[in-house]
Amino acid sequence: MMNWKGKSVLITGINGFAGSYLAEKLLNLEANVHGLIRRRADGAKAKNLVDRGINEELNLIEGDLLDITSLGSAIDSTGADYIFHLAAQSFVERSFHNSMETQNINCIGTANLLEAVRIKDHDCKIVFAGSSEEYGLVISSQDHYQRAKAEYDAIFPEPVEIPEVPIKETNPLRPMSPYAVSKVYGDFLMRNYYHSYGMDTVVSRAFNHEGAGRGIMFVTSVVTNQIMKLKFGEIDHITIGNLNALRDWSHVKDIVQGYLLLAEKGASGEVYNQGSMRTNSVLTYILLGLEQAGWNVNQIEAVNGGKIVENPTENDDTSIFGINFPKTKVDSLILQDELEYTLEDKGIKVDTDQGLVLVDFNPDRFRPAEVPILLADTEKIQKLGAEVQYSLSDVVKDQLNYFMKKENRL
Repeated sequence: MMNWKGKSVLITGINGFAGSYLAEKLLNLEANVHGLIRRRADGAKAKNLVDRGINEELNLIEGDLLDITSLGSAIDSTGADYIFHLAAQSFVERSFHNSMETQNINCIGTANLLEAVRIKDHDCKIVFAGSSEEYGLVISSQDHYQRAKAEYDAIFPEPVEIPEVPIKETNPLRPMSPYAVSKVYGDFLMRNYYHSYGMDTVVSRAFNHEGAGRGIMFVTSVVTNQIMKLKFGEIDHITIGNLNALRDWSHVKDIVQGYLLLAEKGASGEVYNQGSMRTNSVLTYILLGLEQAGWNVNQIEAVNGGKIVENPTENDDTSIFGINFPKTKVDSLILQDELEYTLEDKGIKVDTDQGLVLVDFNPDRFRPAEVPILLADTEKIQKLGAEVQYSLSDVVKDQLNYFMKKENRL
């Protein structure tokens, strides 16, 4: 690994989830870490930085992505050798309700940062936090293609081959939310500034990354927060949206390690996927969470009856999409289009050694346009030396432990 001692690093979004973990890692590597933060009217310290125990070790600079003057000043004051651009409005659900806020922060903000570096002719490497959401509608089977065609009429670009998973960097981009569109903009702009102005930019398309302190609005925290509330008797059931969605969930520490690797070895103008090369359902996240919290799961069944699965969390080692990865029986059934729970099912009943646990479906948590599956092909970044250190169970444990603290449960 590169020697980070004494290197000047500027992180936008340092007080965010991934930004705080990245800052902690860089401080441990003895880098000089600077963070761009917006002024808070209440003067409160950022919780993520306090949780990491690093608030006093950072050089925090007040600034705003929408104010190019403040960005120029930040570059002057830090002399950054590396900029990690993580700042964004990153909540997909929120982007549907306030698209312009998302476009302003994620598009105009990114353009301002690049322009500030260009105008000042500042020599640094910029690592951009793109997103797996850029891929959007990924076709996993012929049946899925026919259903998507019927639902959306137009699919562009049309698939060249089916299935389109695991997802390579060359996969078509079919963003399914205003957030995803904003990340496509930033992704292309980063590469354009490399081609047009010779700037040293590299794009990370990180798939879902989780861990202690993940924002409460994200589905993994929605799940683990409720499981711990259930554990402490604060609620009597779990409420969730679409639990068939399949995601490539990594531990945030694995993704942070990838950011550092891209800063050191990532080729300018290139795009790299980051992920775990496994895909698991929201349903599995719930069931594994219950088991980690002390419930033994025997069976699940739709509230309206039917769709019974015995031993739903047992390991399934069959090959899917030509690869083997850790998954549960329910993951395998969902992946093979043999199981789907819909709003009409009302929810599921989880039979455990401590009685039934009810998982209720909330229609408001179903998105207008849903990304059905994300599964990364990470061969490109693996060639640089990337490795997955954490299992899905590790991720679930860390989140459950975080919500053991009453003040973290909302």
